[in-house]
Amino acid sequence: MEDQMRAWMDQALQIGPVDARTYSPLALAYIGDAVYELLIRTRVVSRGSVQVNKMHKKSASLVKAEAQADLIKALMDELTEEELAVYKRGRNAKSVTMARHATMTDYRMATGLEALVGYLYLQGEYKRLLELVHDGLEKMGEFA
Repeated sequence: MEDQMRAWMDQALQIGPVDARTYSPLALAYIGDAVYELLIRTRVVSRGSVQVNKMHKKSASLVKAEAQADLIKALMDELTEEELAVYKRGRNAKSVTMARHATMTDYRMATGLEALVGYLYLQGEYKRLLELVHDGLEKMGEFA
């Protein structure tokens, strides 16, 4: 199923094989930011139909830098060596921007998480990506 989904996406978007290892950490974070937000919004919407404002507040609370930093902290023991290396590349990347309401530490950790999410997404490792996001949210108490 995972391979079939990747094949459909490749065909529909007319993209060729991708080696995420060749992308800059900030490029990985760029796509990872969107993928992570989509996963969080999907999770929030799946909890049932509520006012959009409430869904937005819940989603925003989980995609802000502080929450992403908490999620990656919760996952550190689960990461493979390769995943940890991708995270560290993203965390250590020098960005010219910073979130308005985040500490530099949280912002860098969040960028590392987004780079990891982007890496797993571009590599087509959807099962692993979903496993990590699920485990992190569960450890943060988001499935209680």
